[in-house]
Amino acid sequence: MNEANFDFDLIVVGAGYGGFDAAKHAAEHGLKVAIIESREMGGTCVNRGCVPSKALLAASGRVRELANAEHLSGFGIHAAPVRFERQKIADHANKLVATIRSNLTKALERAGVTIIRGEGRLEGSQRVGVREASGIDRVLSSKDVILATGSDPFVPPGIETDGRTVFTSDEAVNLEWLPRWIAIIGSGYIGLEFADIYTALGCEVTMIEALDRVMPTFDPDLTKLAARQLIDGRDIDARAGLLASKIIPGCPVHIQLSDVNTRELKEELEVDAVLVATGRVPTSKRLNLDSLEVETNRGFVPIDDSMRVLVKGQPLPHLWAVGDVTGKLMLAHTAAAQGTVAVENILGNYRTIDYRSIPAATFTHPEISSVGLSELEAKELAAKEGFSLGSVRSYFKANSKALAELESDGLMKLLFRKDTGEVLGAHIYGLHAADLIQEVANAVGRRQSVVDLSCEVHTHPTLSEVVEVAYKQAAQQFKKAKSVN
Repeated sequence: MNEANFDFDLIVVGAGYGGFDAAKHAAEHGLKVAIIESREMGGTCVNRGCVPSKALLAASGRVRELANAEHLSGFGIHAAPVRFERQKIADHANKLVATIRSNLTKALERAGVTIIRGEGRLEGSQRVGVREASGIDRVLSSKDVILATGSDPFVPPGIETDGRTVFTSDEAVNLEWLPRWIAIIGSGYIGLEFADIYTALGCEVTMIEALDRVMPTFDPDLTKLAARQLIDGRDIDARAGLLASKIIPGCPVHIQLSDVNTRELKEELEVDAVLVATGRVPTSKRLNLDSLEVETNRGFVPIDDSMRVLVKGQPLPHLWAVGDVTGKLMLAHTAAAQGTVAVENILGNYRTIDYRSIPAATFTHPEISSVGLSELEAKELAAKEGFSLGSVRSYFKANSKALAELESDGLMKLLFRKDTGEVLGAHIYGLHAADLIQEVANAVGRRQSVVDLSCEVHTHPTLSEVVEVAYKQAAQQFKKAKSVN
């Protein structure tokens, strides 16, 4: 097809953060762009994920802080009993969602992006079908197409949801009610954040984890410290190695817990509600990928480093994919970065993404964050490439700002190469860990050495000195290793 005959230069299917950044970036660079969205503008992050959950965490965090009489007494403060209104907390989250969704939509309109409300699908090379809410179905042509359809909560077999007594994070962010006793299935970042919210608002929580330890995706050393405060120190009964093999909604909700290996029934529980926080799966089934012979891996669309969709290992012309549907790192900021990179490549400016330098955060109180390699991954790389791995720890209890805040429970673990000093990764648990990790993410992205980083001056007294101390300890360890060799 002649370029002049295309309806659009670029069609983006999905208006989450990945699709939004792609469409806006392309339009700002002179491309004629359309974006197709079947649900709310902003996707999961704005409507059912990052944005509303952080609003709930902010409000419930205030409640927790004001209700912690022992902590406040350390400052000489004595507060009255805390009162809160569940509906107004929920309204705060809903208003924030509406504001950000509106801002996002207006930003696309100002950039000149055509917004099409409907469900998009592929109809062969450079062709996109869209079924609008009115029932009208049409096919549009585009020089390039980006798939950015995101993901949905994963509900394991045997679990029945009703959206009221058994639900996923999609419904939990609405905070329609506060169950007296709620079971949370899964202890990843979603489960931990909602456990933080529910316990702050007076709910009793039972946390069920199928793997052999609670918080299995986090650094084990951080987990030991974090679990004491985030789980053991709260009204949470955490159980590992148990599978929620069957959950039946109702009043009460009935749960069958089985041994994860033998599937033998171990226990039955009756609770007021269940939050299923067992991860997410790509939204790709209705994209008609077969029309271009694209084979997914567990639903994830395969891509190369430039975001091109792959067919049998080879890039398919004019088709790209970004965000959760690719399964690279299921984070909103990863999707946004991928969207921009895809457009840069469409424009002829070759770019890739350094996934190692993308940080992740869990917004509990205190927070958990990480970037780069885990310790296990770093050890495997060290064995493969034949270098010695360096590891140092920096503690919040030695930090003046953390002590002033009476929030000194915290730890940073820094991983680096002893042969070059290059920072490989970091894991932080403590006050404002989500903000602190960015400095290390920048160092990982630039492949900087701890020797150079140890010379950087940090503001005193700030939490950033936790990072400074780690860099200095690592530089000493690096120099010692060099002198031995």
